[in-house]
Amino acid sequence: MFPAIGLIILLGMVFGGFVFTGGALGPVLEAIPHEMLIIGGAAIGALVIGNSGKELKALGGGVMKVLKGPKYKKQDYLDVIFLVSKLMKMLRMDGPIALEPHVEDPKSSTVFAEYPRLLADHTLINLIADTLRLVVVSSGTLDVHAVEEVMDNAIKTHHHEVEGPQGTLQSLGDALPALGIVAAVLGVVKTMGSIDKPPSILGAMIGSALVGTFLGVLLAYGIVGPLANRLKQVIDADGAIYHVVKQIIIASLHGHPQPLVIEAARSGIAHSNQPGFAEVFDGLRGR
Repeated sequence: MFPAIGLIILLGMVFGGFVFTGGALGPVLEAIPHEMLIIGGAAIGALVIGNSGKELKALGGGVMKVLKGPKYKKQDYLDVIFLVSKLMKMLRMDGPIALEPHVEDPKSSTVFAEYPRLLADHTLINLIADTLRLVVVSSGTLDVHAVEEVMDNAIKTHHHEVEGPQGTLQSLGDALPALGIVAAVLGVVKTMGSIDKPPSILGAMIGSALVGTFLGVLLAYGIVGPLANRLKQVIDADGAIYHVVKQIIIASLHGHPQPLVIEAARSGIAHSNQPGFAEVFDGLRGR
């Protein structure tokens, strides 16, 4: 929603301001398709040269993330706190043997089945199941700091992978002004080949060439750059849920009381999605 609104404001203010100050919009609109053919084609070519098919597909997914916004809502954070807390309680009360079937095959687990939305998130479920599988295999004798290090590495690896499209977008944004200059230079070359034409024609040709520079800068700093920045915000927001999982597991393995475990989980959640302490505590008690 907001990206679309922002785009409308951007185009309206740029072109509206140009017309308001007496500019003729016709020559600009006439030149845009030709200049975009050069700039857009060069940008696509650069993306293909610098990225694999997997990365290009991820870039498309990144743009969709910008349009959809953060994936996880308040209920998802509540559900993940309830899910991991139930698993840790099972480990503490019934032992590793009782927990083992749940973490070995989450899809067949009655505990995981209570949270179908989370169960569909393979990365999140794998982080929970793989970590607890280590605890089960070691019969609870693993050093807690070692478990924390393993989780940190898993989260870091995932974050590095999902932030790839953001870097690609940012690189494209950095390149667009130069690609606009390429289009402008070609326009000047074309103009110089028609130097014998009347001034009115030469002026129109030079103006068309300058539209290339204008488009390159506008696309870079008005559209692609902000998209890259927004994608980073979405990625960072979505990454918070993995730290919630980590905090619950680590705090529970340390043997901290439940109120402290809850607060450790809540502390890493943004205020817009952060559930109240009583809301979590009552939910864990089944109220």
